[in-house]
Amino acid sequence: MQQRHLDQLRRAERFNGRAAMLGLVIGVVVEGLTGFGIAHQIGLGALVDGYAACRTNLLPFCF
Repeated sequence: MQQRHLDQLRRAERFNGRAAMLGLVIGVVVEGLTGFGIAHQIGLGALVDGYAACRTNLLPFCF
């Protein structure tokens, strides 16, 4: 019973790892084609842009 559970867990972890690698590759390819980073692709571009503006002192205030 426990061995079956471990085999099932290994298969699930292998699938999750492969899906994550595929997602990262797709994100990098789309970034190369469009010029938008992965954060912008998933809708977090404003957050990244605000952090970049804060780090370069383009904003009068930073939180």
